[in-house]
Amino acid sequence: MKWYRIILLPFLFTLFFVPQARGDNDIPVYDNPALVDSIVRNVISLSPYYERIVLDYHADLYIKGHLDIKKKNFGFRYIPKMFRLQKGVSEYLIESCSELHYTAPNIYDQKVIASYGTTYGGGFQTKMLEYFHVNIYSSTLLYSKLLSPLAKNAQKYYRFQLDSVLTDTGRHTYKVRFIPKAKSDQLVGGWMLVSGDTWSIREIRFSGRTGLVTFENLVTMGEVDTESEFLPVHYQLNVEFRFLGNVVDGSYTAALHYNEIDLADYDYTAKRKKKYDLSESYTLTCDTNAYRVDSVFFDSLRPIPLNDHEQLLYKDYFYRLDTFKIHKPHRSKALWGSVGEFLVNDININLSSVGNVKCSPIINPLLLSYSKSNGFSWRQDFRYNRLFPSDKLLKVVPRIGFNFTRKEFYWSVNTDYEYWPQKRATVHLGMGNGNRIYSSDVLDDLKALPDSLFDFNQIHLDYFHDFFFNVRHSIEVLNGLNVSVGISAHRRTPVKSSKFVVLDPSLPIPPEFSDMVKKAYISFAPRVRVEWTPCLYYYMNGKRKMNLHSNYPTISVDYERGIKGMFKSTGQYERIEVDLQHRINLNLMRNIFYRIGVGFFTNQDDMYFVDFANFSRSNLPMGWNDDIGGVFQLLDGRWYNSSNKYIRGHFTYETPFLFLRHLVKYTRYVQNERFYASALMVPHLKPYIELGYGIGTHIFDFGVFIGLKNWGYSQIGCKFTFELFNR
Repeated sequence: MKWYRIILLPFLFTLFFVPQARGDNDIPVYDNPALVDSIVRNVISLSPYYERIVLDYHADLYIKGHLDIKKKNFGFRYIPKMFRLQKGVSEYLIESCSELHYTAPNIYDQKVIASYGTTYGGGFQTKMLEYFHVNIYSSTLLYSKLLSPLAKNAQKYYRFQLDSVLTDTGRHTYKVRFIPKAKSDQLVGGWMLVSGDTWSIREIRFSGRTGLVTFENLVTMGEVDTESEFLPVHYQLNVEFRFLGNVVDGSYTAALHYNEIDLADYDYTAKRKKKYDLSESYTLTCDTNAYRVDSVFFDSLRPIPLNDHEQLLYKDYFYRLDTFKIHKPHRSKALWGSVGEFLVNDININLSSVGNVKCSPIINPLLLSYSKSNGFSWRQDFRYNRLFPSDKLLKVVPRIGFNFTRKEFYWSVNTDYEYWPQKRATVHLGMGNGNRIYSSDVLDDLKALPDSLFDFNQIHLDYFHDFFFNVRHSIEVLNGLNVSVGISAHRRTPVKSSKFVVLDPSLPIPPEFSDMVKKAYISFAPRVRVEWTPCLYYYMNGKRKMNLHSNYPTISVDYERGIKGMFKSTGQYERIEVDLQHRINLNLMRNIFYRIGVGFFTNQDDMYFVDFANFSRSNLPMGWNDDIGGVFQLLDGRWYNSSNKYIRGHFTYETPFLFLRHLVKYTRYVQNERFYASALMVPHLKPYIELGYGIGTHIFDFGVFIGLKNWGYSQIGCKFTFELFNR
């Protein structure tokens, strides 16, 4: 007897609720809450076991997709990652054959080995792959986007009804419907067929909405008492995409053939030594090229034959290809099509002998953000990558940006050369103009002179331009332990020129005046940074080590010492910062993020600027998840540079349901809610506290924050970022 059947014996007492069999026909709906609750409890109780019962498998995955353009307008071509249309054609057929490797609990690695179809381009088809990577026993679906009706707290969010009971050779199969208690994009509706012998799922249909896509997915599991009993063998997916009057219907069929399945032993729950190298789970990632093949070769791979309508679509497609060779499109039309893609899509140019050049689209709301402290900001990214033999990698990332509120232009160029990919050994080079830095120390020192000689209304020594140059070398000496050494140099000049008008010419100018006021303030500092993440999971992509995640926090120590006189440096100082940050996954789509940091400057001599590495603010949009949990949204920028020491802490709690789940009509599109709490201690803020609440949707993220200075109300503000097509 298999081990999991032994575990199931205590649950079989529930079978006395089952009515007598009535043959192979459906039995009408039962009004028996005790029976429904018993079935659901058994299924939910065993789901954690079934989720991990399959340790590993290798399978061949065939996907066939039929796309029908129901409505389209001029804006269709500007939808990011959408496939290219052909004039006068509304139906398209797409097929692919892949090698799929799965590792419990939720690692899918897919390599497309052959693809064929009547259209190409765009990332719409790639987006559909998540619907075929489903572990139905997991607490979430579609990579943690949806809360599963099999989650341990599912009865809090779903109602369950017994639809019917089917019997076959004495075995009972229950058809159970699940209905969301609230209208939310995080919940799904549908039904599942449950085996009365093992309380496993034989078939499940769930429908819902993710972003701009409404879907209905029918998943059929393998036969009972076979190795594929707990694995999907067939998918039938229907989707509808709607955006600005454009409507696309899609129907997909997927079939899996399993070549190798590794099931857990009886004692698979026993405590084992953890393995942090997950390379075996990512062996296919090294080769992600899709090879287009001719129709004859693809016929030999296709496990499901084409129907008459699909054969007609291919016939029309071949006819269009022959016509295209004879009548090529007008150059102006081709030009405007290319211009449209350049404006709204990522520009990606692959040159085999030179490298890869990538540019973010020119018209992209994702690169525009607003916050009370920063105002409106915009940025544009460029990327150049080149892979050398032995997986050595060169990356060059130029960036430009503009802050409309302050009318400030920013630029930077960061270059990384990873010469020893196994140890992540990299040489980093960066330069650019940083944020305008605030420092009133120079002006304060002038005012502190024995006699006030100058008209201070004509002296502007509070804001400075900052040109920086950094070079460092980093290496991962042990798994998760990264050490970097380098130098950091800054050249700071006043934003506004000053006039030193002497009020009383009879008074002598003190000799220390020339040391205080300079045309440029230069700093040169060696820097050491040590960062450690214990128990870090990773995999090897060829010779390159790719770090994944850890269940433990990351701690870093950053030390910098400015040397006066070296390379015309005008001051000296020491900077020390310690930082700890951790993201904790609580399952069921809930997360906690916390960050604690302390920093201080010491031994300052003619050094008028405090510019911390961790306690800083970017004036350009970086994305909601990049910074919103670890910065102060309302804090005036001058506070970042006005104190030579700080202590700070941040806490963020994210969940799909916090306050809004009962406001059904207006909040169904809210994907998550967040609560923020941050605190800062500097000499003149004891403390500064910032509390916030935010929501995330598939179009935008929005947060409201309130600031408290020295335990009193300070201000209230908001932050807004676009997230459309970014999730």
